[in-house]
Amino acid sequence: MAPTFQQLLAGVKQEIREVSADEVKRLLDARAPVKLIDVREADEYAGGRLPGALHIPRGYLELRIEERAGRDEELVVYCAGGTRSALAVKTLKELGYTRVASLAGGFNRWSDAALPVEKPFVLTAEQKERYRRHLILPEVGEEGQAKLLQSKVLLMGAGGLGSPAALYLAAAGVGTLGIIDSDVVDVSNLQRQVIHTRKFQGQPKVESARAAIEALNPDVKVVPFQERLTSDNVLRVLEGFDLVLDGGDNFPTRYLLNDACVLLGRPNIHGSIFRFEGQVTSFVPGQGPCYRCLYPTPPPPEFAPSCAEAGVLGVLPGLIGLLQANEALKLLLGRGEPLIGRLLTFDALGTRFQELKLRRDAKCPVCAPGAKVELIDYEQFCASARGA
Repeated sequence: MAPTFQQLLAGVKQEIREVSADEVKRLLDARAPVKLIDVREADEYAGGRLPGALHIPRGYLELRIEERAGRDEELVVYCAGGTRSALAVKTLKELGYTRVASLAGGFNRWSDAALPVEKPFVLTAEQKERYRRHLILPEVGEEGQAKLLQSKVLLMGAGGLGSPAALYLAAAGVGTLGIIDSDVVDVSNLQRQVIHTRKFQGQPKVESARAAIEALNPDVKVVPFQERLTSDNVLRVLEGFDLVLDGGDNFPTRYLLNDACVLLGRPNIHGSIFRFEGQVTSFVPGQGPCYRCLYPTPPPPEFAPSCAEAGVLGVLPGLIGLLQANEALKLLLGRGEPLIGRLLTFDALGTRFQELKLRRDAKCPVCAPGAKVELIDYEQFCASARGA
């Protein structure tokens, strides 16, 4: 005679390991390397979860668990009352997961004991439709997209590099974009600064960029700073942002931004262009070199003319700006291999990429161990170096 469900469940619970809510709380308090897996449905998960839990609905568990957890990791699976999680643990054991347990009593018992509960960021139906192509990527998924929507990126400049980067970061759903630029839209910008249109000629670039971003994706909040970056305002401007995308076009601003990012521990994604050539790298404090390691002193002015003086192929800033946006998304998601300690160069005429290794300068006045960062305006420093 076939067993009833209750008999089946009782047999399963004899085969698996169950842990109490108090045991799980002790593991979390001790910051033990345990991964919590929530196998409830989306509407249940939206009401609250155990701190830091990963959401994999029971119906998708076998399909997605290998993307989220290793077979030797310590796993605690939970549902509402402990039934679905018990069956899930049995399945995971059959799949080779050796250190897996079910939370006895599930989320209900945890909540009844007044233990800590988090309110997760849950995508709306419209957001799920908008970001559908992201959601089917295991490297992004709903949790990654939620992370992007809660992220904050500052764009230094709404020009050639900042324009494409801003548009694609907005399209990707980066929730807050800060833009600092004191310039106004000029007709000569339109050859490459694709975020602007003739409609905004003579108006501040930050307002033109905000209008374009808000029209593209209403999920994105734009924080405009219509001012020049100086030693007086740089800490205020950078406050609250997760990382910075450097699309500046002059050396004093790049040095100041670098120093502030080192001081605050902010990743700084650098990009620059010159006629038919561009380069991009990611400066992450504590993990690689900084801008001053790459360029201890500014080059002579004849080797670093502006775009207005030397010209630039219109598509080049688009290519480099998108590489910067790609770096930003990788860092925000914690995926892939960022360009830390690597400088990627591009030759538009030859259509060639080249990668160069970068090393930290042990004597760098900004990022070397024990260095004291002083925020200064670098016009005089750059001028003296160029005159040397």
